[in-house]
Amino acid sequence: MSTAIVTGQPVPGSSLENDLRSLGFEVRAAADAADAGTLLAAVPAGQRVALVDARFVGHPHALRLGLTDPRFPLAAVKGAVTAQPAGREALTRALTRQTTTGGGTAVAVDSLADRVVTALDAEGGAVYRPELGSLVAAVPTDPQTRNEARQAVAAVDDEAVRLKSAVKARDGFFTTFFISPYSRYLARWCARRGLTPNQVTTASLLTALIAAGCAATGTRGGFVAAGLLLLLSFVLDCTDGQLARYSLQYSTLGAWLDATFDRAKEYAYYAGLALGAARGGDDVWALALGAMILQTCRHVVDFAFNEANAGDPAGTANTSPTAALSDRLDGVGWTVWLRRMIVLPIGERWAMIAVLTAVTTPRITFYVLLVGCAFAAAYTTAGRVLRSVTRRTRRTDRAAQALADLADSGPLAQALARTVGRGLPGLAVPALALAGGAVVVCAAALTDFGGPLPVAGAVVYAIASALAVARPLKGALDWLVPPFFRAAEYGTVLALAWKAEVNGALPAAFGLVSAVAYHHYDTVYRIRGNAGAPPAWLVRAIGGHEGRTLLVTVLAALLTAAQFKVALTVLAVAVALLVLAESIRFWVASHLGGAPAVHDEGEPA
Repeated sequence: MSTAIVTGQPVPGSSLENDLRSLGFEVRAAADAADAGTLLAAVPAGQRVALVDARFVGHPHALRLGLTDPRFPLAAVKGAVTAQPAGREALTRALTRQTTTGGGTAVAVDSLADRVVTALDAEGGAVYRPELGSLVAAVPTDPQTRNEARQAVAAVDDEAVRLKSAVKARDGFFTTFFISPYSRYLARWCARRGLTPNQVTTASLLTALIAAGCAATGTRGGFVAAGLLLLLSFVLDCTDGQLARYSLQYSTLGAWLDATFDRAKEYAYYAGLALGAARGGDDVWALALGAMILQTCRHVVDFAFNEANAGDPAGTANTSPTAALSDRLDGVGWTVWLRRMIVLPIGERWAMIAVLTAVTTPRITFYVLLVGCAFAAAYTTAGRVLRSVTRRTRRTDRAAQALADLADSGPLAQALARTVGRGLPGLAVPALALAGGAVVVCAAALTDFGGPLPVAGAVVYAIASALAVARPLKGALDWLVPPFFRAAEYGTVLALAWKAEVNGALPAAFGLVSAVAYHHYDTVYRIRGNAGAPPAWLVRAIGGHEGRTLLVTVLAALLTAAQFKVALTVLAVAVALLVLAESIRFWVASHLGGAPAVHDEGEPA
């Protein structure tokens, strides 16, 4: 239970106390600052507490935004301020200062809550102030202004604003015009029945898994049902975020579940399509694995570029000529939607997959998906490369560490990097990472299965990757290093399984890449949540990208094709068990331990 301390004399006809109770606050009254300090001291340390001026006039949703958002230790709107346990000490100090400076015997004409916020700002406290838009939050000091404030409240539909703000501010064309107009009402329906975003997220996952099962039947009826269920899963996927925004039910665990389940749903659906095609006599496992690799590498490009530019010390991340051109295009309405559509965000991508599944074959679905995602990847990566080479700034230490964590270098690359000592200059770093990856993938794809050349290529790749990370990744294009590593490792597994030409090798490779990709996504979500990278022991245990690549090539050289399939399966299970166990342990422990809530809008995935 949270506690709201209402300061000052009650205002006749005010709905403030009822509004606060509807938001889950237990209301206490304080006549002055000293009284408020006494009541504050009596509130248990683990509870949220708020100071609210009794004269407050405003929309209930303005109070909700200002007083109940779990992401911020300190938050305020006009006439109200709140603190979670992490901000409690700062709030107590600020309130004590009001008592000792003459505010203890009578509440001054100005708001005590606002004076406390001013004191918090002076102390350097990070006080979150939500954007209210047309919502009203005011502290009238006389009957006339109070009447005007109440008229302003009556003129704006609080619920309509709340529903509108539940929708993500920036989203894809399909989601904006075909999903959000009704999914927001589904989110409200869920909120009124006490459902949580995590429950809706889980329902979306289950729906997608059922869709994958329908696709795996290989029948036309199954494909049609799979397409419809995939769209329903996406509706629920939009609903969980809208429910979180509508009811401010943000959490660290929820952000992780939402992001992780999105990838699990899509890649499980790829597997379902491949199984369905196999029932019809068509082997598309290589296409399914290729689609997963391409999509994962696209995501790593997004993550690495964003992390490389996070905390830009010079504020020059968007001052390149390319960025200026992009800003000008954003001023032309139709180009905004066109540019959002051609990058195939999750809404457009899933809609395309669903329709193609229902009316064509899995092979055609994967062909179109690969072509579309390849074009989108080329478009976005080219733009980001142009931005990077034309901007003048330096990477921060935090950005360099994030890129190093995303690189996922194992003990072999780390030992070689220490031996090398000094790193390469400038553009040589991503160039070497790309060349090393190309060597091992080409060696695996262009030679017969079981030969020694892939092993030699993997050794070259390990040395090249060590040289690439021998110095901090602060170069203009060093954010390309992690996606180059992902493409090299995943591409090698695909090439070797394809060359094995034995039934079951490609599904085993799909499982292995899925397990490793989960580890890489988990690294991203930890970095986004300011939790750091996975523990070093886990990276050592699963070998790092270069160690796994070398191991797979050695297995291919020493084993028969049938034995290689079994080895890939065992390796996939071992990696999956390790990374899943550690990931689940970490995120559940963070949630139970009261980690700060996270709600990362990010880019359309």
